Amino acid sequence: MTGMKLAEGTIGSTPRKPSVDRELLSALAGTEAAREGAVSYRTRRVVLASLGLMQEQKAGSRRTRALALAGTMLVLLALSPFIWRVAEDLVSGEFLSDPATQFSLLICIFCPALVAAFLVAGWLRRRS
Repeated sequence: MTGMKLAEGTIGSTPRKPSVDRELLSALAGTEAAREGAVSYRTRRVVLASLGLMQEQKAGSRRTRALALAGTMLVLLALSPFIWRVAEDLVSGEFLSDPATQFSLLICIFCPALVAAFLVAGWLRRRS
């Protein structure tokens, strides 16, 4: 008979709530698996979306780098005749006061400075 009193509860002990027992039983039985599956599915979706965003950002930075390299190569290709002319005139003993040499030298200095100014302006605009 004393075993019955312990099972029913004694005076001074706090009785358990039936809802806590139901929650415990449902957790142990695995009846909350659908809710946990939905949470894990949402988490997986968010992680995959973040991964896709990071891959797009990497592709964008690679594309930007490739365009900058191609632009630099095109500028060098466009300036090479002028650089060749200035180098040939200076090696052959021509004077710097020759108008063609001055024009070529001006282009060799002005064009890279102009390209650098555009690059810095684009970099500052993207940063802000």
